[in-house]
Amino acid sequence: MRSHMVRKLTADQALRLDNQICFAVYSATHAFNRVYKPLLDRLGLTYPQYLVMLTLWERDGVPVKDIGERLFLDSGTLTPLLKRLEAAQLIKRARGTEDERQTLIALTPQGQALREKARAVPQSIVAASACSVGELMTMKNEIVALRDRLNAVLEE
Repeated sequence: MRSHMVRKLTADQALRLDNQICFAVYSATHAFNRVYKPLLDRLGLTYPQYLVMLTLWERDGVPVKDIGERLFLDSGTLTPLLKRLEAAQLIKRARGTEDERQTLIALTPQGQALREKARAVPQSIVAASACSVGELMTMKNEIVALRDRLNAVLEE
């Protein structure tokens, strides 16, 4: 078992940009976006559209609300994304048969076929990171745990 030293920061150190985890995550997000962009350009997708497609490749024919909850997006952000994916003929929107107030999102044949082209994206990200899959999964799990703890504070 590894021991962890608790490091106390002075008030001045606490305000240094290099000591901000939020900045580390923010700048890593920008680095990810720069690596993803050419990969997703080949698929004709933006990163948020890619996230929607990942969600639908896991589970097709889902309510808009479910996609929004999964991606932490509100309907005002999600609706334009879905409209652009529909215009690209990757998804179709339909009213629910059980509840007409509900809009269901389903992949078109083109959207299903895009999944095959997207298979190289995760491999490219692993290669660009110069990390093992295990290392990346450990980091991802730690970031998800942090996200969940932060969200829990907001829900109290």
